[in-house]
Amino acid sequence: MLESCVLRPRVSETVNFFVTGGSGFVGRRVVEAGISLGWQCTYQSRSATKNLESQFVSSIDGDTDWSSALTGVDVVVHCAARVHQMTEPQSPEDVLTSYREVNTLGTLNLARQAAQSGVKRFVFISSIKVNGEKTEKGEAFEPTLGETPLDPYGLSKYEAEIGLKKVAAETGMEVVIIRPPLVYGPGVKANFESMMKLMLKGIPLPFGAINNQRSLVYIDNLVSLILTCCEHPNAANRTFLVSDNDDVSTTKLMQQIADSMARPSRLVPIPQSMIEVGAKVLGKSHLSDRLCGNLQLDVTETLNTLSWKPPVSFEEGIQETVSAFLSDK
Repeated sequence: MLESCVLRPRVSETVNFFVTGGSGFVGRRVVEAGISLGWQCTYQSRSATKNLESQFVSSIDGDTDWSSALTGVDVVVHCAARVHQMTEPQSPEDVLTSYREVNTLGTLNLARQAAQSGVKRFVFISSIKVNGEKTEKGEAFEPTLGETPLDPYGLSKYEAEIGLKKVAAETGMEVVIIRPPLVYGPGVKANFESMMKLMLKGIPLPFGAINNQRSLVYIDNLVSLILTCCEHPNAANRTFLVSDNDDVSTTKLMQQIADSMARPSRLVPIPQSMIEVGAKVLGKSHLSDRLCGNLQLDVTETLNTLSWKPPVSFEEGIQETVSAFLSDK
C-alpha cells in the first residue's frame, strides 16, 4: 500500500533528502515513498551495496564521518538507531553506554555535520519511550517531555532530543522530532510477528477479555507523516506524536489479525485481573504490562498542525501486514 503514502498535501516540488537506516524496516519505506514522489534520495546502509544511491556506513557513533553523504542535501531523515535487543549480555551501565553511543552521540554528530553542510531540516525518528512505558487509564501521552525515562533506550533518545534542540538553536537548522509507538506492517518482526504466528496456529489463547487501549502505527502512516515533516513549513522545530488514531485493545488486535487470516480467533475470555496476578506470581509482570497495559498517544496536535491524517486505516494496515506474513509461509 505504498501509494497511500503520497496521498497528502504537497507543499514543495522536490526534496533532496538523505535517509539513515535506509535498508531497515522504516527507512526502506521512506526511501521508496520519497522516490515515488520524484524526490532525489540517497541513503545510508550498514552493508555494502551496488546501488549508487546508497552510502555504506557500517557503524554510527560520535566519530562517524558523514561529509560525503551530505553534499547538496536539503533534508536528513534519521531513522537508524540501536534498538532493543532480545537479550542484553552487558551490565546495565554498559547497555546504556551502547545506546548512547549510537542514539545520542551518533545522532548529535550527524546533526552538527548536517548543519555545517547546509542541510535545512533534520527529521529525527525518536520513540514514545521518551514519554514513558505506559499511560494510566483515560490518559494519553502528549508531545511535551515529562520525567526522565528509566529505560536505557528511551533515555538515549530523550538525551538526543534535548541535544538536537540545542543544535537547532545554535545553528538555525530546523529540527523535527517524531515519536512513534509500536510500528507494524509487512515484514514486521519481534513480538508482532510472534502474535501472528500464535493466531495462525489456531490454539486457544486466554486473551479474550483484555480491555486496555494501545496506540499503534502502520508503517505507511508513519512514512506519510515523515514525508510531510520533510517539507511542511509548520513542522519546523516541532515534536509530533504519531499513530493510526484508532487505539485498540490487545483483544481487538488479536481478533483483527484472526479475521484477516480468515480464521477463528479462539480467544478465551479470562478476566484481565487473573492474567495480571498470574504473571506477577510467575515473575512475568513485564509480559502482562505489554498485554494488558495502556499506552495511548494524543495525536491531536499532529493532525491539526500539519492538516494531516493517517491515510491507512487500522483494519487495512492489519490486512496488509497479515497478507505479507502469509505469503512468506
